[in-house]
Amino acid sequence: MSLTSPAVSAPVSSTPRQPLSRWFTFRARLPLTLTFSLGLVAWLLFLLGWHLLATAGIAESALLPSPAKVLTALWDLLTQRDFGLDILQSLKRIAFSFALALAIALPLGLTMGAFPPVESFFNALVSPLRYLPAPSFVPLLLMWLGTGDSQKITLLLLGVVFFLITLFMDNTKSVDPAWVECARTLGARRSKLLWRVIFPAALPHYVDTARQMLAVSWTYLVIAEIVAATDGIGAMMMRAKRFVKVDEIMAGILVIGLLGLACDLLIRLIHHCAFRHLR
Repeated sequence: MSLTSPAVSAPVSSTPRQPLSRWFTFRARLPLTLTFSLGLVAWLLFLLGWHLLATAGIAESALLPSPAKVLTALWDLLTQRDFGLDILQSLKRIAFSFALALAIALPLGLTMGAFPPVESFFNALVSPLRYLPAPSFVPLLLMWLGTGDSQKITLLLLGVVFFLITLFMDNTKSVDPAWVECARTLGARRSKLLWRVIFPAALPHYVDTARQMLAVSWTYLVIAEIVAATDGIGAMMMRAKRFVKVDEIMAGILVIGLLGLACDLLIRLIHHCAFRHLR
């Protein structure tokens, strides 16, 4: 007679976990190949739906061109109409206006987030100005600055600078107070606290905020370039409107989207390389 007790088998789950379930876990990391594949499928479905809608006869082909016609129009614009120069001009306006917005918003957002008296003074002005639509300034800018690049760059600046100031202020406030107290205990003065502790700690958030607000700047590009403009993507789209060239208008929209995506990916790459310790 055996004195050993029989082994107790482990309970078997009646509902084994499926491989797909881990992909839908909250904040789960997907493999890079899966992320790329899902994005590719989304774009293919979008283009297929666009093609089917354009060829279904719901609207005239001149008013709703297919993706192939839009790509053909884009090729013609680039090869026969010097559209590349328009793209370069728009890129210059975006780059200069956004750099100017950063130069204004970053020091203000940093000091407003670090020092309550500075926040109380400037926030009384910045908060209401955020709710003013930038296109409403167009008549004033035309009277004050004329129809040149100054008017367009100022409009692009007004579209993002007040939001940047507020968001940079919030980024500064998100710095862990323990780091500030530790540096203060070690004898760091106010200027060193600001530039050696608070600024480096908030810098990754500043870069991410700038990436998001750059997308907003692109949305104002056409508005800035439709008024008495002779070059730029928006000017090309307005010329196409006069002759009901919907395929060229959609080609301009496509280029703006691609340029914005390229800028977004570039800033993501900079963030990834500069702040590897955050991964």
